[in-house]
Amino acid sequence: MNEDIQFILDTTKEAMDNAIKHLEKQFVNIRAGKASPAMLGSVMVDYYGSQTPLSQVANVNTPDGRTITVQPWEKSMLQEIERGIAYANLGFNPMNNGETIIINVPPLTEERRRDLAKQAKSEAEDAKVSIRTARKDANNDIKKLDDVSEDLMNNAEIDVQQMTDNHVKKVDNLFDVKEKEIMTV
Repeated sequence: MNEDIQFILDTTKEAMDNAIKHLEKQFVNIRAGKASPAMLGSVMVDYYGSQTPLSQVANVNTPDGRTITVQPWEKSMLQEIERGIAYANLGFNPMNNGETIIINVPPLTEERRRDLAKQAKSEAEDAKVSIRTARKDANNDIKKLDDVSEDLMNNAEIDVQQMTDNHVKKVDNLFDVKEKEIMTV
């Protein structure tokens, strides 16, 4: 196979894989009822003047399916951590007992579950758009090649389409799993 075509196929696969990885990260941020330390993954805390991820200034645990505890490594950080959680606008109401921050994760209502499922669907669609964009770019790059026979070009386009189909199927499978997780009470 021509080196140029192989390079195009490799970069296209990488772009499609990145779309899947991004989708998986987005799905982690969509909560599905059970408490998880990942729910606070986006929280940033003012740590002596610099914005620092919560996980670098405190232990985040889930003692049960409805509670998240945040144990700061320095007690003086309690207010800053509370402020960071409130600022992240996650819909949580942190309680401070002087030593740790306790967050009760409310159970999801049916309406909220449907909203989260819609959000997951939207993220899945975004991933599919990224995959199709990578396909379009690859096909355009293949057509621009001068020193390649038409058969090789056609075969490369078929390979790109198979890659696209496989990645779209992965997105659909990830969404089905996430939707089931969200809708399970």
